[in-house]
Formats: sequence, C-alpha cells, structure tokens
Amino acid sequence: MAEGQEVLHERRGHELWITINRPEKRNAINQAVIAGIREGYEQAHADPDIRVIVLTAAGEKAFCAGADLQPGKGFAFDFSQPNVEYADLLRLASGSTVPSIARVNGVCMAGGMGLLCMVDMAVAPDDVIFGLPEVKVGVFPMQVLSLMQRLVPQRVLREWCFTGEPFPAEEARIHGLVNHVVPRGELDEKVDWLIERLSDKSPTAIRRGKYAMRAIEGMTFEQAIAYTESQIGTMALTEDAKEGLAAFNEKRKPQWTGR
Repeated sequence: MAEGQEVLHERRGHELWITINRPEKRNAINQAVIAGIREGYEQAHADPDIRVIVLTAAGEKAFCAGADLQPGKGFAFDFSQPNVEYADLLRLASGSTVPSIARVNGVCMAGGMGLLCMVDMAVAPDDVIFGLPEVKVGVFPMQVLSLMQRLVPQRVLREWCFTGEPFPAEEARIHGLVNHVVPRGELDEKVDWLIERLSDKSPTAIRRGKYAMRAIEGMTFEQAIAYTESQIGTMALTEDAKEGLAAFNEKRKPQWTGR
C-alpha cells in the first residue's frame, strides 16, 4: 500500500481490501475517494483470483462521515453532466459480481451510508453510530435512498431520513442495514470469519448468482421464475458445478477453477 493516497488497495490472498485513507477528515468523500474506490472495484473484476472485496477505512473513529462539505472539496456538481460520480460509483458496486463486505470501523453517516448499502454484507462494532443527517444542512439523502429502500422497512427509513437523528449499531442490525454487530475487539475476527465462508465457495456460483439476484429485482414472479429456471440449467454446464457435484459424490473438498 502506498502512503499519502486517499484510498489504499491491498491484495490479501483471494481478497482485495479497499481502504478510505482520510482519517483526519473522518474519511469524508471527495472526488479522489470516489475514484479510488472505483479503481479498487475495477481491479477486483480484472483479477479472476479475487473472491471477496472488503471496503473499510483508516483509523477507528469513522468509516465515512459523508461528503466533504468544504467548498470545492466534495459537495459540488457539474450540471453539464447527466451523471453524478458518486451515483456512478453506487451503480458500479451494485452491478458487481464479486461479493463485498463493509468493515464498518467507525461512525457511518450520510454518503457513507450509501457506501455501506452498495456492498453485499456488513460487520460493525457495537459502539458505532449511524445516521442520515442531511436534513440538518438543508438537503436530503437522495442517492442513498436508491439502495437503502431495498434494505430497510419504509417507516423506519422515513424516520431516519426525516429526523436526521443518529442511531446505534444494534438498531442498524435489527432493520437489515448490517449483518453482524460485535464488540470492537472482535471486529476483525468476525470479518475474517465471514471472508472464510465466502472464499472457499464456488466463485462461479457466486458470480452468476449475484448477477441473477440483481436481474430479477424488478421482475414479477412469473418473469423471475422463467429467468431463473434457464439460469440453473446454464450453471450446470460450468466447470465449478461439475467439480462440486464430483467432490460431493467422492466425499472430498472441491477444487474450484472459477470457470
């Protein structure tokens, strides 16, 4: 990892760790952070040996406090462009076929909640505070809503958005925002536990499964069942499916090729 960069990338076996590296700014989002996270996702997809993306941040105080609100730093828009860079990052991550985990090392607010929602799973210490405080500065968590409305009950989401008040990690877990809440000293152990349970499974099955899960989100039941019945037939043709069935019958550990 190179020091001085606002986002660090580190390969750890079959994992790619993406670390927001602005602890002095509570790991707030600016253009460099968006570009660095995007680059990490692109690296992960270019390397067939990467089986898990871990998104985290430097220090223990903040995972991400939201956009950098200093003039010209983060909360700025080029209205000549049809897309916003932050929104494009959420699009990229949502369409990812590599499973991802947020290691929520500290406070997670505003735009940081979007980063949390764009990954597949999340682990947080029990002392972390979450929130959508945008109404306190006269705006609203518009882009975050696109993802969070699929995770959190509507009445809960409205309370979080309309009041802007912070809430604890256990409330985030109860309402589906994070998977696991642990004592701070057990954060890395729990993240490693989750990584192990992903990285020893078929990369092909997860890749195609993630793609299918996103594809059927907007479908009716009839559309979804027609799509998925064709997908299961296609999956049976992959090397991983053949290896998995052979290993099961031979009572041995499968050797995945990811193809």
